[in-house]
Amino acid sequence: MEKILLKPAKLLLVASLAGVASTALSANPKGVGPEAAREALSNFKVAQGLEVSLLASEPLVRNPTDLDVDQNGRVWVAEGVNYRSSFQKWGVLQPAGDRIIVLEPQTSGGVKETVFYQDPSVNTALGICILGNKVIVSDSPNIFVLTDTDGDGKADERELIFTGIGGHDNDHGIHAVVFGPDGKLYFNMGNAAKQLYYPVTKTVPLHGQVDHVPMKPVVDLAGNEVNDKGKPYRQGMVFRCNLDGSEVETLAWNFRNNYEVAVDSFGTLWQSDNDDDGNRGVRINYVMEYGNYGYVDEMTGEGWPTGWNKAKAKGASEDTKIAYEWHQFDPGVVPNLLHTGAGSPTGIIFYEGKLLPSVFRNAVIHCDALPRVVRAYPTHLEGAGYQASIQDLLTTTDDWFRPVDVCAAPDGALYIADWNDAGVGGHYMADQKVETMTGRIYRVGPVGIKASVPKLNLGTAAGCIEALNSPNLSRRYLGWTKLHDMQGRAEKPLLKSWKKSGDSHSRARALQLLARIPGCEQKYVNEAVHDADPDLRITGLRIARSRRLDVLPILKSLIRDNSPQVRRECAIALRHNTSPETPRLWAELARQHDGHDRWYLEALGIGADQQWDACLEAWISAVGEQWDTPAGRDIVWRSRAKKTPELLAKIIKEKNLSPQEREHYFRSFDFIAGPEKEAALLELITAQ
Repeated sequence: MEKILLKPAKLLLVASLAGVASTALSANPKGVGPEAAREALSNFKVAQGLEVSLLASEPLVRNPTDLDVDQNGRVWVAEGVNYRSSFQKWGVLQPAGDRIIVLEPQTSGGVKETVFYQDPSVNTALGICILGNKVIVSDSPNIFVLTDTDGDGKADERELIFTGIGGHDNDHGIHAVVFGPDGKLYFNMGNAAKQLYYPVTKTVPLHGQVDHVPMKPVVDLAGNEVNDKGKPYRQGMVFRCNLDGSEVETLAWNFRNNYEVAVDSFGTLWQSDNDDDGNRGVRINYVMEYGNYGYVDEMTGEGWPTGWNKAKAKGASEDTKIAYEWHQFDPGVVPNLLHTGAGSPTGIIFYEGKLLPSVFRNAVIHCDALPRVVRAYPTHLEGAGYQASIQDLLTTTDDWFRPVDVCAAPDGALYIADWNDAGVGGHYMADQKVETMTGRIYRVGPVGIKASVPKLNLGTAAGCIEALNSPNLSRRYLGWTKLHDMQGRAEKPLLKSWKKSGDSHSRARALQLLARIPGCEQKYVNEAVHDADPDLRITGLRIARSRRLDVLPILKSLIRDNSPQVRRECAIALRHNTSPETPRLWAELARQHDGHDRWYLEALGIGADQQWDACLEAWISAVGEQWDTPAGRDIVWRSRAKKTPELLAKIIKEKNLSPQEREHYFRSFDFIAGPEKEAALLELITAQ
């Protein structure tokens, strides 16, 4: 089915909609339809130099939950008309199922709508990703691929990638997949999703429910079943896998509802996480690989009130509550990048275009539906981590504006999906009648610059590199795939981008492909790890890990790098490396901890996982009696070795410790088990 929205848009408000807004208590009180949507634009406040315009509104689109923009500038939207239909009083409002639609701007000024797919098995899908003629849909309990085999704009085949995922009809389920600079897929899931399974048979009928299929647990590359049972993963998680779903890596865990993940060209991950309802602790995270992010107690699985209530009883101030919410005072928890207050954080991207003003370039851009804002979070380096600030991009006084996703178009403009409702979350929606249900898609770009679609030429290596450098991920996927297929034939033009581009993000994208040319992997990794740019040294090391190269020679060359960010990656690269050289290399990294950098300390903890005894012993051998310094005490507090309790006891017996410091070190005992712990605690009791 196709529709054309013609201007003036009021022509579409035929008699069937006339008067509905005034009689239906659930409708948007400011009006329903294109004219009302356009009038609402006057309430928007846009960052300096930018303007907002309306691409589409109801009745073409209703309750948009996620969007993507393809290589041709068309906007793909997943809808949630049947939101909470499985248990709310309004039931199934659209028996044919929720839709995936395509909105294509017309030269006449209108918008053409095509229904790509509609089926009862789709219920408020939280993710959509366009990769050529394939559309990856994230909709608990499944992630599935729809393929348009004949190019007619309709789905022809359906194939499951993952199944058995919890969180059906729940915002805390499985979220959108994105294409990464390494040719892999990245995605995350909230804490209702609980686990990942592979379908025994991937191919399923194009239509019909697929919620009871034979399946088997996903075992990730670390050898763990992917579930939230604390062995070792808990709550929400972040993943990386191949395009076919194989070789899953669990990259981080213990989030509440990490709604989407964004990946920059260096392979660094960024996401938001929602606090418990009623709190003011929405957080933005730099996702350190293999990190625990502390939504619940790592060892017991208890929620934040347990620790907070104990701390409050001892006089903890209210301004520390947010740290207890995320267990930030526990060893083994990666610090948060930024707290943004109360909210309902949703879609996120890392913007690498050049069309927007400089403050928004190479920055996270993020939607938060509760405070009705789209923001950027410019970052700068701080030790082995980052600091971030907040820069509003789009806000409004319209209390029905609920931004849920943002994507970059081929021209570098942004498209923003607006769920458009009186509230957000809480398993509720105000507009419960399809006839008056709203939903809007906006474009944000520089003042006076109209939307355009740059020419796409995938017939030459140069054209593919131009696509690879697009701000639009669908174009990047096509450029990456063609260049990867060319192999050595693409080396010369890629080398030009690697050697001569003045943009480090473009260089990183070229590097990813150069290092995948058979026989050239080591050559280009070596060039990268000796580059003057620390981000490219990091990228080179990440590629070496991904390509399963021997990382030890690389680590030896970087072990005393002047960038703590590079040394952070060195520590992470040692994780589960069973070489006899690992403890010595780890000890050398540990000796460079300054006692103030929590990011660096947690990277050391990640690197020593499963090898704490050998790593701590190597460090003590290296520093001797000088271990008892502020930095050394940090390392002991974070460690999980058999020797840790003895060292903790020595620290705790220091007479000059404050009660708060003593409690800080006592907390570390909760993360250790064994007779050494019991002996140390007995020693402390008898010494009193």
